[in-house]
Amino acid sequence: MRAINKITILGDGGWGTTLAILLARKGYKITLWGAFKDNIAEVNKTRINQKFLPGIRLPSSIVLTSDLVLALKAADLIVLAIPSQFIRQVLKRVKELDVSFIPFLSVVKGIETETQMRVSEIIYQELGKNLRLAVLSGPTIALEVAKEVPTTAVVSSSDEKLAKSLQRVFMTRRFRVYTNPDVVGVELGGSLKNVIAIACGISDGLGFGANTKAALLARGLAEISRMGIAAGAKKETFSGITGLGDLVTTCISRHSRNRSVGEQIGKGGKLKNILSRMNMVAEGVATAKAAYLLGKKYRVSMPITNEVYSVLYKNKDPFRAVNDLMTRQRKEE
Repeated sequence: MRAINKITILGDGGWGTTLAILLARKGYKITLWGAFKDNIAEVNKTRINQKFLPGIRLPSSIVLTSDLVLALKAADLIVLAIPSQFIRQVLKRVKELDVSFIPFLSVVKGIETETQMRVSEIIYQELGKNLRLAVLSGPTIALEVAKEVPTTAVVSSSDEKLAKSLQRVFMTRRFRVYTNPDVVGVELGGSLKNVIAIACGISDGLGFGANTKAALLARGLAEISRMGIAAGAKKETFSGITGLGDLVTTCISRHSRNRSVGEQIGKGGKLKNILSRMNMVAEGVATAKAAYLLGKKYRVSMPITNEVYSVLYKNKDPFRAVNDLMTRQRKEE
């Protein structure tokens, strides 16, 4: 593959902006694309993405645009940082341009609700099976990465050469990147943990303690692993950075949008009102429905996921959901 010098990031949310900053600091030529012209114009003027990454200044070298054709021109690598429920419609626009020879990296955590497809599956379906594609995931709170807090992540691809190339591109003294060929496990771990984070938030909102959160983390990881293995992932992936690591971070961090959504629900908030007040997307809300459907498809026991789905989509009382989890039939661990 040709040398990577010019990188285009599609998606000007917190994570896309953070990666643009990280790569610009390393000297790469970065173009950051956003769908909303007003936000791009504001960021271009102030050099701070106040809406999605407040307080962090963007290097002057980063080019900001809402013009997709301009963004993709002469790119050596295209990074996809668009919420999972919107990525297909952006890819349909990308497909109209000649980009099949350019490697892609997905940094999206989510599952498409209607199809229950992982993001890499959506990308292949829209752009073709011969596309060179990798995914990057892990416990990566955007604000912490932007502030150069020591962080680890994983790049995964069936193309080992591409994975190692992207490992070199993204790795810094404060952002350590590993490789793992298990794309299915890496994507599912990064997606399903958001559902468990909502459950942990509900626990916080109800006033429960560390015992409850530990139970949710342990049993949540068990059902994520069961689902992953049924879908073809490797069991050991879920005890690593993109499994246990990402799960812990999302379930305990005060910056976690999914945990925050759950906490507000636990305190009596209504989902519609909570989401209407958020600038950024809480992927776990849509993923809860997709995960519920995946569990049915693969006939995998996912009790925590099922209860989160019922609270979010069936208006089930959170206390009743907890009671139903705790009073299930006795079983071995």
